[in-house]
Amino acid sequence: MKYKGIIFDFDYTLGDSTEGIVTCVNTALRRLGYDLADREEIRKTIGLDLQQTYLVLTKDANQEQAEKFSSYFREKADQIMTENTSFFPGVLELLQKWHRQGKRLAIVTTKYHYRIEAILEKYQASGLFDIIIGGEDVKRPKPDPEGVLQVLGDWQLPKDQALYVGDSLVDARTAQAAGVDFAGVTTGTTYKAELQAYPNVGVAQALDELDSMLLCKI
Repeated sequence: MKYKGIIFDFDYTLGDSTEGIVTCVNTALRRLGYDLADREEIRKTIGLDLQQTYLVLTKDANQEQAEKFSSYFREKADQIMTENTSFFPGVLELLQKWHRQGKRLAIVTTKYHYRIEAILEKYQASGLFDIIIGGEDVKRPKPDPEGVLQVLGDWQLPKDQALYVGDSLVDARTAQAAGVDFAGVTTGTTYKAELQAYPNVGVAQALDELDSMLLCKI
């Protein structure tokens, strides 16, 4: 594999926080007087920032209400999210393999930085990643390329030596905006054909398949 640096989304790319997110979203909606949202509706918002999630689920563009939603979500997430998040099977082993091979690994996510650190600590995986860019570390959320470009700047790595891996159209657009190669996984709610509509070096069912695909192609 030609890439010296691999940048990952987190939710539905490396791990699954579905149960925690569903609980936190519905807790926030209930506190704002809304009915509970359907689980599948919420799943489709995973990867968006919290204010976008509020807009999608409620169709309410009121900024003050969106900020309240975000605050209520975070309050509940601080209580339950880490324990309700797990890595997909085989992901940690693959990350360890790439780390041993000297690949530089980073996470760029709308999840909060401190939340990612807590999850990594839970799985004793903190040492695998050089950089974490969370939602509070950027001024503009994905698909704005700010987070990816920050990683490349810190690494001092040319764009053609970096790969961005994600599960959603937001991730595909992020890679495209940053000018780096994109690889997709269908472990989220986005179909393969949807991801393939964007420039990509491969779309796989899971990270281990993507590893094999990239080794064969490059």
